[in-house]
Amino acid sequence: MANRAYNFNAGPAALPLEVLQQAQEEFVDFRGNGMSLMEMSHRGAVYEGVHRETEQLLRELLGIPDGYKVLFIQGGASTQFAMVPMNLLQPGKVASYIDTGSWAGKAIKEAKLFGQTAIAASSEKDKYNRIPSAAELQIAPDSAYVHLTSNETIEGTQWQEYPDTGSVPLVADMSSDILCRPLNVSKFGLIYAGAQKNLGPSGVTIVIIREDLIGNPSIPVPTMLRYDTHAKNDSLYNTPPTFAIYMTNLVLKWVKAQGGAAAVEKANRAKAKLLYEAIDQSGGFYRGFADPGSRSIMNVTFRMASEELEKLFVKESEAEGFVGLKGHRSVGGLRASIYNAVPLASVQALVEFMAEFKRRHG
Repeated sequence: MANRAYNFNAGPAALPLEVLQQAQEEFVDFRGNGMSLMEMSHRGAVYEGVHRETEQLLRELLGIPDGYKVLFIQGGASTQFAMVPMNLLQPGKVASYIDTGSWAGKAIKEAKLFGQTAIAASSEKDKYNRIPSAAELQIAPDSAYVHLTSNETIEGTQWQEYPDTGSVPLVADMSSDILCRPLNVSKFGLIYAGAQKNLGPSGVTIVIIREDLIGNPSIPVPTMLRYDTHAKNDSLYNTPPTFAIYMTNLVLKWVKAQGGAAAVEKANRAKAKLLYEAIDQSGGFYRGFADPGSRSIMNVTFRMASEELEKLFVKESEAEGFVGLKGHRSVGGLRASIYNAVPLASVQALVEFMAEFKRRHG
């Protein structure tokens, strides 16, 4: 389609065109049922089939082993920032957090409402331009869990390898890089991810939790904020976000058709390589923000010599059909989010624009 924008939005973000077209075809009359899936009961057989298939696709594509529950929850990752300590933090225990930037900071702030927290490692002194090394981790022995943010969208940093936390459960916010590469789920006690970057539209949050962590919270927790509520009811305790789950179903089928997580990772690395090379080979005209050893393959952050030049870059790029290249308001600069559904052609077009912009303003 000629009029599709080059979408580099950080989230909600690009969805595969084939997925949008299929949803459009099924929107008014879902599989001959005479109504849209959006109009159907979540207790009916048709929706329940979609619901269960979505869980099975997640299990298959992420290699989720037995002993883990897959939950579909509302409220985004921001609600998980509170649900994790509410459900997992026990009396006499500490919630340990690895502080890697903006989103990790928000998770830490919520955890402090529910008990004692500890910072196991931090890259704050480096303006969060890197992920702490395994050697820097100091995990309190009385930790209830260790929490990390797999990919920091704002700073453009990503864990290249996840730390071994031993017997202490590892909890990860994977909102912005889930399914961008293969994953060993068994390293984690709990994984959560808002869908709106790599899995589907906004409205549903995926939670993958080890069954032994579902137990009873040590404090009174509202029904809807308890993992056991959702686990016991197959995420159908109340009306789930049915359309967002259906869209996630279509995206997961698209990932499977690409060849699964390994094939998607190969495509993502090719896109990231192209973009980082354009930055690194610009003679300092473009400057990457993240330390090379911590660079994200999902969010590429970079700066230029002045804010005026960056504003001009955004203005001129928008005129050429590029969307979402302005950095987050909290840090400024520029950012290209190249999630799974962003095609290589969009990245190639951006690299060409960057070269042309440098020719005119360098």
